[in-house]
Amino acid sequence: MSGNSGNENMDEQERLQQKLAELKTEHRDLDDVIDRLTEKGPVDLIQVQRLKKRKLVLKDMISKIESLLLPDIIA
Repeated sequence: MSGNSGNENMDEQERLQQKLAELKTEHRDLDDVIDRLTEKGPVDLIQVQRLKKRKLVLKDMISKIESLLLPDIIA
């Protein structure tokens, strides 16, 4: 089966979709954590800033994977 590029391509697409789902879940979880941290008592601004930075990194990773999975429709 090592010569079958169709199956290898599907495996790669499945891996990318799984990774995309994981990143989206982590992104949503970070949203929840940031919301909880900022709605109560004194806020640790450094911690919130780090979480928001991580969220931006995740968003970039999500965008890159989505662009690999979705064909470029607009030429």
